[in-house]
Amino acid sequence: MKHLRVLFIFILLLFFGACSGKIEENMSEQLPEFEYTTQDGEKLGLNDLKGEWWLASFVYTNCKTVCPVMTKNMAKLQNELKENKLDIQIVSFSVDPEFDTPEILKEYAQGYDVDFSNWTFLTGYDFATIKDLSMNHFKTSLQKASPGTGNDQIAHGTNFFLVNPKGKIVKKYDGVGDKGQDQALLDIKALQ
Repeated sequence: MKHLRVLFIFILLLFFGACSGKIEENMSEQLPEFEYTTQDGEKLGLNDLKGEWWLASFVYTNCKTVCPVMTKNMAKLQNELKENKLDIQIVSFSVDPEFDTPEILKEYAQGYDVDFSNWTFLTGYDFATIKDLSMNHFKTSLQKASPGTGNDQIAHGTNFFLVNPKGKIVKKYDGVGDKGQDQALLDIKALQ
């Protein structure tokens, strides 16, 4: 009987340990302070996001390759989060801030039935600023097309990123495949 009690306590510890709100992290990068312009022409910065978990992505409206897929996938994830009553902010940084005005970003997002109550699109900085944020903090690529090549597409990373309440990037997910969305949903469930 004593062995059963010990086994029962061990199983309980395992169960509660698995439900402790921990996830397997694959990044550890602190974001710098920032404040940019939203699709509504308002300001949003890191201080506004502190205290809550949030997802980030990098897209632009003239993208003909990965951005439509990424935005569709994030919209699907947004719906799944709502269905599971998970409250998390989503922030998409434009990598083409010279073209992507607040009005253009809003029109783009509306094409994906984005719910703006918890998803914000940001612009209002120069390319050097977003390149620094992308490469030096999110550790993802960002490169303008070479002039004179006839290619106007901006090469950028395709990950979604999970940022903790202190502004630290703790995990990245594949933004173009289903597995990344599924894992993000599981992780966010574990954190709530």
